[in-house]
Amino acid sequence: MFWVKTDAHHADLVKWMAGTVRAKLGDAVANHRLSASGHCTAVIRGTTCDASEECRLWMDSHAHPEGPPAYCRNRDFLERLSHAEA
Repeated sequence: MFWVKTDAHHADLVKWMAGTVRAKLGDAVANHRLSASGHCTAVIRGTTCDASEECRLWMDSHAHPEGPPAYCRNRDFLERLSHAEA
């Protein structure tokens, strides 16, 4: 059960961070720029992060930042999706 909770928690964080930095995950999937395995990779990468609480606080205080914080394990992934939307 631990992994289910961890994966769900980090899936939520990836989705929330994507929304915070205006990276539209659903559009990326629909336009074939993001596969299901690519999304899963981002979630799994997030499970290796020790700053999930700091991440939640950061997202609460940043409406539309330039990009994810420097410590974000998915920073490059989310920036690629954000720039593809522009």
